[in-house]
Amino acid sequence: MSKALKEMVTDTLRSRYVGVEEACVVDITALTVEETQAVRGKLREKSITCQVIKNSLARRAFADGPLNALGESLEGPCALLTGGDSIVEVAKTVAGMLKEYPKIVLKNGLLLGDSEITPVSEMAKMKSRMEILGDLAGLIGSPGRSLAGALSSPQAKIAGCLKAMADKE
Repeated sequence: MSKALKEMVTDTLRSRYVGVEEACVVDITALTVEETQAVRGKLREKSITCQVIKNSLARRAFADGPLNALGESLEGPCALLTGGDSIVEVAKTVAGMLKEYPKIVLKNGLLLGDSEITPVSEMAKMKSRMEILGDLAGLIGSPGRSLAGALSSPQAKIAGCLKAMADKE
């Protein structure tokens, strides 16, 4: 590949991933063409993009950016997965595909705001952003529910006693 072509591909990668701060890397080269197309179709359904990248060009494109740590960890054949609701959902989706396509090799990923890479298999076990927000909402509301229950309980007992006295007369 000529130097001018490398620069052009590097610039294209840099502009394509300029706002991306989290991604997963997998190896899909062992899949057949039909399997690859099926995997890409399933990923596309969940708004996940899959792009096979040349490691050296990706390192140059990601240098001094949020994906730098991921670029430095690239080894062997790599496909970069981005998009979806969150990168944890992407990892869960790909890990779920292993049952049907065991030739997919899970590599590394980079979480939003994290400077260290994490294996995709571990990312798939994490809670998604929506699950964490749901847990947080439950924890925030829990003391209020307990307080409301404590306040309403004596009133219900008094009302029951008054009703029993009224029924007695």
